[in-house]
Amino acid sequence: MNLANATSQALIFLERDFETREEVFEFMTQKLYEQGKLSDSKSFLEAIYDREKISVTGFENGLAIPHGKSSAVLEASFAVVRLRRPLSDYPSLDPNNKVSLIFMLAIPESEAGSTHLDILAKLAGRLSDSSYLERFKKAKSTTEIIALLDEKEDLSTSIEGEKGLILGITACAAGIAHTYMAAESITKTANQLGYKARIEKQGAKGIEDRITSSEVNEAVGIILAHDVSLKGMERFANIPKIDTTVAEPIKHPEEIINRLLTKVENFVPGSEAREEFTEEDESAKSLKQQIKDSILTGISYIIPIIIAGGMISTVAVLITQIFGLQDLAAVEGSWLFLLKGLGGGLLGSLMIPVLSGYMAYSIADKPGLTPGFAGGLAAMTINSGFLGGMLAGLFAGFLMNWMKKNINANGVFSGFVTFWIYPVVGSLIVGVVMLFLIGKPVAALNNGLIGWLDTLQGSNALLLGAVLGAMVSFDLGGPVNKAAYAFCIAAMSNGNFIPYCTFASVKMVSAFSLSAACLIRKNLFTEQEKEIGNQTWLLGLAGITEGAIPFAMGDPIRVIGSFIGGSIVTGAIVAYTGLGLNVPGAGIFSMFLLEGNYSGVTGALIWFGAAIIGAAISTILLIVTRQQKLRKATVSD
Repeated sequence: MNLANATSQALIFLERDFETREEVFEFMTQKLYEQGKLSDSKSFLEAIYDREKISVTGFENGLAIPHGKSSAVLEASFAVVRLRRPLSDYPSLDPNNKVSLIFMLAIPESEAGSTHLDILAKLAGRLSDSSYLERFKKAKSTTEIIALLDEKEDLSTSIEGEKGLILGITACAAGIAHTYMAAESITKTANQLGYKARIEKQGAKGIEDRITSSEVNEAVGIILAHDVSLKGMERFANIPKIDTTVAEPIKHPEEIINRLLTKVENFVPGSEAREEFTEEDESAKSLKQQIKDSILTGISYIIPIIIAGGMISTVAVLITQIFGLQDLAAVEGSWLFLLKGLGGGLLGSLMIPVLSGYMAYSIADKPGLTPGFAGGLAAMTINSGFLGGMLAGLFAGFLMNWMKKNINANGVFSGFVTFWIYPVVGSLIVGVVMLFLIGKPVAALNNGLIGWLDTLQGSNALLLGAVLGAMVSFDLGGPVNKAAYAFCIAAMSNGNFIPYCTFASVKMVSAFSLSAACLIRKNLFTEQEKEIGNQTWLLGLAGITEGAIPFAMGDPIRVIGSFIGGSIVTGAIVAYTGLGLNVPGAGIFSMFLLEGNYSGVTGALIWFGAAIIGAAISTILLIVTRQQKLRKATVSD
């Protein structure tokens, strides 16, 4: 977008006098309102101050770029004020910055991810050039200011030396001005020092200018300039790096680059051997890998919902049972009724749409979210359950990936495509397909699964429990564990509560056995292993298996094998007895919520006792295999 088209001479004010930043903000807001850019000046001014709370908008060399996005903005635009007497108290990256040139951007809420960033990125990048900024300060008329804004950027002065390639990632709290200014600063300074530069921006518009695999392999090192967490850091595990705030490259770019070059000189290939990085973008992944990643992503996002919903439901049930409040719980609108509804809503209303939405997100990024959510709701509407939700997520993800590649626009139409075409058309297509085409066959398949699960009794249930037990402890929260989890949640959503009850009991085995082995035979384990073992039993009570991962990494075959041995027994016992659990994520409290062939104290003893029996078996196996390992080590020495 041409910068001059986003303002006018009526919004440019030179040699004005103001005493405070607040006076400047009020003046510029009023002028934007008078020029028909705002429908409500008060609302927009509030948006400006809300943005100021996130991070400072004063920079250095007398520059400040306050900005706000609001539904009160009718047209993306900006105003310019040049002060006769600089403001010394304007909060800035450079504490000594005396602000004399202010650009205020007004952006419609609906264009927050498109025009907003297009204008800001271009403006911030241009103004980071000190010579260009100086020309604004010396311009004698509004006509000259417009000409500067209309001027095409001269890229011919960019120096790309042969010393090597410097990479960078920039990301600020708001994902806007600082992100782009830091990127521009690193690029220009690196060029001046004789290096090529490639900067990835992780801002409010997502990842822009993504660093490729070939660039990672070519680079001398990378500068990580950020105030928020960065994505995709596994790409840079084996190259020299400098980690700093996003403000530092803006203030001291040469110093930051020199720090990186010093790090490069001291880089020891033997200790941090560089490995060729293969980029894992969606286009390079196989269909099988995309589906796998999508399912695992969806499951990882519903786990917190399941735990929260399960614990809230558990609390409501326990309160009802302990205090005999069954009548109160049945009264619509009572506090206990609402509490139960909150837990049930998390599990019954949110779980499948969130699963679908984030499965689609894994494939198509943000554009996949809304159609994914819509597909999940459609799956619930026609009772296609967990399977329908997964199918809806995959369909929405691949559909939106196709739309991103084939339906796009730049400039002012970018916002229309992003905020209307993608969510509306995408949701409509996914919803119609799920409701009227593929959803009903999936619902029939879902009902068939329910019928099959209901037939699992006796030896069949014994085998199912053993398999689930082995899967739970096979990789302690990894893909195999999550596959078992997905099956159990699907069964629960279909009315069969035995698989999840089995899953919940087995999750305690690895944690309990690890603590017991370290307590019984302390001399067999290192201090670090004993420290881990002293804590895992507590995680086991919460139903967390991941606490045993550090221990297992040192000797995976023996340790994991020991866990599986006990888990198979636990799973078989619980499944064979027909115990059920209809509240997920409750940890040790699950023993108070059991149903099926046994209930009350008997059921609790069987369920928890099965975990203890399995843990005892795993403990013996852990001790025996560790002794075996130590004997072999002694013989070899």
